[in-house]
Amino acid sequence: MRYRLLATAAALSVGLTACSSSSETAAAPDGTASASATKLTVWVMRDSFSDPVLDRFKTSFQQSHAGVTLDIQIQEWDGIGQKVISALASKDAPDVIEVGNTQVAEYSASGGVKDLTDKVADLGGADWIPGLAEPGKIDGRQYGIPWYAANRVVIYNKDLFAKAGVTTPPKTRDEWLDVTAKLNKGGDQGIYLPGQNWYTLAGFIWDEGGDLAVKEGDQWKGALDTPQALAGAEFYKKLQALGEGPKDSDEAKPLQATVFAKGDVAQLISAPGGAVAIEKANPELKGKLGFFPIPGKTADKPGAVFTGGSDLVIPEASLHQEEAYEVVKALAGEEFQLDMAKEMSYVPNKVSFAGVLSGNEATAAMAAGAANGHATPNSPNWAAVEAKNLIKEYMTKFLTGDDATADAGAASEAITAILNTKS
Repeated sequence: MRYRLLATAAALSVGLTACSSSSETAAAPDGTASASATKLTVWVMRDSFSDPVLDRFKTSFQQSHAGVTLDIQIQEWDGIGQKVISALASKDAPDVIEVGNTQVAEYSASGGVKDLTDKVADLGGADWIPGLAEPGKIDGRQYGIPWYAANRVVIYNKDLFAKAGVTTPPKTRDEWLDVTAKLNKGGDQGIYLPGQNWYTLAGFIWDEGGDLAVKEGDQWKGALDTPQALAGAEFYKKLQALGEGPKDSDEAKPLQATVFAKGDVAQLISAPGGAVAIEKANPELKGKLGFFPIPGKTADKPGAVFTGGSDLVIPEASLHQEEAYEVVKALAGEEFQLDMAKEMSYVPNKVSFAGVLSGNEATAAMAAGAANGHATPNSPNWAAVEAKNLIKEYMTKFLTGDDATADAGAASEAITAILNTKS
């Protein structure tokens, strides 16, 4: 899963035919034919970036890399998985591809993605946001280069906080429970938290030192039944009980932004872009929304969050590996990262770049949380776990009073079986 903040992008969407890099005759300043130029094809997903961001990058890159031209092609999310896998297996692959960070494991398993481990130091990998970098690293090898991130924060109604006498957002989980209870009075909901918001649950589990699944040797094991995961689930249950969110559905049923827009909900957990949907549903809330990082167990560290976002990969079939790497290096570098963050409100790929967002309350809260970002288990089979709704179904069971330990054990066994299935 990936989060999309508001962005606009328009360009030609193309198929696999004629998508690879090539050499072509470049024009000299006087208009005559000149030396052969290298044309690189870059796939970028629709709505990732605005046209001005991409145009500025293209112009800057071509000016600093004589003899290289970029063909940036916009791709659709619908059906992209099979399209990328087909491209990786072909002799007609693009040179650089944007992929969702949770997709790297699946694509690298195909054998068609270039191993960039020897480039990590050159790219400043020690400064990468951990939750964005981890999904690109498979069995100790770096295939995906972190590009940009987005993660959940708490969006709150400033009027309801003031009404309840809450002047400062909570910084610890215990404070959060106290504040939410105080907000949960007079007909208002302290928080709207659907029972199946499993990415939020994952954050609480990570805070406790647990995980959704762990790899032991060459085998995966579901980990929802560990003491740490059960402690995370118990906190989720306490927080969820302070609102009226359904226990048997997620953020989409009903749309949580629509629920919040009614004006009687004090908090919800969402990517900052959720505020746009709230204000669209109720324009009277414009200017009345605040943001803070999901609180952690202690005040010195925000709560753990799932880091959604994108990575960059280079297909093995690229005919111009060195030039393709230069594109990746530039896209992951400071000039593009800072330009992108300012215009698109994404979190840049390095911890040291987070200051660029400090003037914006929403993105600053997101950037603070991203410093404690995590990823889902790095298995090409994880998508099947999500598709079967195993964690969502388990959450409904523990929220409705079933035996939490037994239910967690059953869910963990099911996750174990899926992750160890050979494709």
